[in-house]
Amino acid sequence: MAVDVIIEDPRWVEAGLDQLTERAFAALCSHLGLEAELCEGSVLACDDDRIKVLNADFREKDKATNVLSWPAEERATPGARPPLPEEDFDGTIELGDIAISYDTCAHEAAEADKPMSDHVTHLIVHGLLHLLGYDHISDDDAEIMEGTEVEILATMGIEDPY
Repeated sequence: MAVDVIIEDPRWVEAGLDQLTERAFAALCSHLGLEAELCEGSVLACDDDRIKVLNADFREKDKATNVLSWPAEERATPGARPPLPEEDFDGTIELGDIAISYDTCAHEAAEADKPMSDHVTHLIVHGLLHLLGYDHISDDDAEIMEGTEVEILATMGIEDPY
């Protein structure tokens, strides 16, 4: 696996984001039949101040959020599961990038009375699915994406977050 975790906020070290990302990515790849060793991407582990700037710059929303995703290429297939990505000329699959905010994740986990690790794992799976072309804009797409999330999380012993 070549998903790099870039820690900007040191609270993510104590939260074990490296391990949570590795575990989430392995479960996602196994579930979807994707060769993990061919995939490349990154996760920026930041705080609310940083993700608010990114959200404003890229989505024109001037507020913090839990997770943002930037797919390397458009893979969406409205109303259907997106096809698995193909290898580039060099044999790799470029997924894209994710940013995740400690502050928002911790607040949401506490508010929902969920373990932080379960909530973060869900959001990493969620972000990775966005990189693979899944979305939740329409009800049909949301049903496909959320169903896939629930299936992947179940393989990890994590309860349905919905």
